[in-house]
Parts: sequence; structure tokens; C-alpha cells
Amino acid sequence: MSPDEARRRPPTAQQFVLDELRRAITSGRLRPGAPIRQDALAEELKVSRVPLREALKTLQGEGLVRYEAHRGYTVETLSLDDLREVYRIRELLEGEAVRRAVARLTDADLDRLEAAQADVERAAESGDVPAMTGANRLFHMTLFDCAGMPRLSRLIRTLWDATDAYRSLYVGGTGNRERIVKEHRAALDALRRRSADEAVALLDAHRDHTITELEALLS
Repeated sequence: MSPDEARRRPPTAQQFVLDELRRAITSGRLRPGAPIRQDALAEELKVSRVPLREALKTLQGEGLVRYEAHRGYTVETLSLDDLREVYRIRELLEGEAVRRAVARLTDADLDRLEAAQADVERAAESGDVPAMTGANRLFHMTLFDCAGMPRLSRLIRTLWDATDAYRSLYVGGTGNRERIVKEHRAALDALRRRSADEAVALLDAHRDHTITELEALLS
């Protein structure tokens, strides 16, 4: 099968359901602790229960949902300690990714980061939280992928997956959206100057602001 044919091929029912459920969780439409009503979802997505069950098992393995006897599936909730641990691990891994990326950055890479930031700013101006959550993620992942370390990028994505539902809570605040735009711009300026230490410090502060705000929201 050619790459073009593969792109045109519709996803399997299980992949379709998996993508829709992951999007609902990471966008905050299904919030932490919310029950996942399989009958209603199967009807909404026009699928049978079989691909839905398989998709839920996959999401359970990713840590996005949990299963309890007599209760069924619910969206996973994280304690403050869990969030702090995830953000601490992210700090270690993302710092390495940024330093590696800065050493390899090309003008084309910077153009992609600029384009991702333009999407962030458009979403911020319109107050579109799901769009901004996605654009924010794309901005960061574009930078991490520039490190040329695919295993490291996959580890970072897994950590983001575990906390995306909480990140949408942070993005929901108007002041937080403005802060994200400002902090991204500062990081981009450091990246243009190939200043790895400054970029890491700015992105560390960017991450710290998020966890501090989430601590206040969740407590």
C-alpha cells in the first residue's frame, strides 16, 4: 500500500473510537472522575460495544481511564502528588530534549514553531480552549521532536497524555491563556538566538506556572 493509499484508508472502528475518546478526555469534555457510559457512547459514535471495549482497554493501559468492578470505566483522576511527580519527570526529560533540539535547530524548524505559535495565539484570542490545548501541545512537541530522539519524544508524549485533561482546566482561564502566549514568545526568542540555557529556564518557569495554578484549582 502506498503512503497516499494509507492516508485515504478509513480508520478501523476501534481506532476511530480510540481517537474520539482520547480527544474527549484530553480536551476536558470528559472530565477527570467522569463515568464513561458505554451504551450512550456506542450510540453517539454509531459503533458496537466491541470496538468501544477494546478502545477502553487501550486507554486503561495508557492511564487515561480506570476500571472498577460494579462501577465500570471512569476517566482517571490524579492526586496533587501524582501531578507533581509527572511534572517533575517532565522537567528532567524536557530539559534534555530542549538542549538537544537547540543544537540541531534549523530555520525550517523555527518556521514550524512560529506556525504552531500562530495557532496558539489565534485560539487564545477566540477563547477556544480545545483548539488552544491542541495548539499548545503541538508547539511543545514540535520542539521536542527537533531533538532527533524519538524514544524520548514518545516518553514525553505519554506524560502529557496523563495530564492533558488537567491542562485544559489551566487553559480555561483567560489570564492563563495570555500567560501562555507571552511565555511561548519569550521561549521562541531564546530559541532563535540558540540560547539553550535560557530556553530551558523559560520553559521550566512556563511548566511551573501550570502546576502552581493546577494545585490551586484542585485544592
